[in-house]
Amino acid sequence: MTVSAGGAEVGVRSAMGKVVLDVSVSVDGFTAGPNVRDAEPMGDGGESLHEWMAGAGAGAGPAGEVDAAVRREVDAGVGATVIGRRTFDLGLGPWGGTPWPGVPSFVVTHRVRQDLLGDNGGTFAFDGLEAAVRRAAKAAGEKNVIVLGADVARQLLSAGLLDEVRLHLVPVLLGGGTPLFAGERGELIAEGEPVAGTVTHLRFRVARARNQAS
Repeated sequence: MTVSAGGAEVGVRSAMGKVVLDVSVSVDGFTAGPNVRDAEPMGDGGESLHEWMAGAGAGAGPAGEVDAAVRREVDAGVGATVIGRRTFDLGLGPWGGTPWPGVPSFVVTHRVRQDLLGDNGGTFAFDGLEAAVRRAAKAAGEKNVIVLGADVARQLLSAGLLDEVRLHLVPVLLGGGTPLFAGERGELIAEGEPVAGTVTHLRFRVARARNQAS
């Protein structure tokens, strides 16, 4: 993957991790329920998408253990995050700081502001799309940049800056809400076999046109 800096193309993936969208999604394709608001950041019914991460499914025996192992793998691989502005606005309170304590986070916004130190030791920086990805990749080193927010994920896919999509498919129908990718087109290549816990864990590599390839 490359991003531009001062008009030049700069590679940011060599000897580094990947830019990864890791997201829970309903069977009908929503990453949050209807009526997203400050009081309900995940919308009506949207919290059910994250129950597998909080251990609510752990009583399911081996299936819960699979979910826990997937969550540990995600947590161990996080080196930085790229966050959509709306996701930041809604999530700052519930997170109590950066989504992963101490992990540098880069908020994509046109309203640039001074860095913000979270209560959990992580720092939020504010920048445009390509600059945020470039800075996050540098901060992450050999670990992954995790993307939070459906809209910023769509922008990254469109710009050829997204390397991998990891879906946690939750057996629930929300009936509306925030759609994943919102009509953006692209080709995903399956990586490995689906992993079944209380939800189904899927991994895809993003295929790019030649003029987008790194």
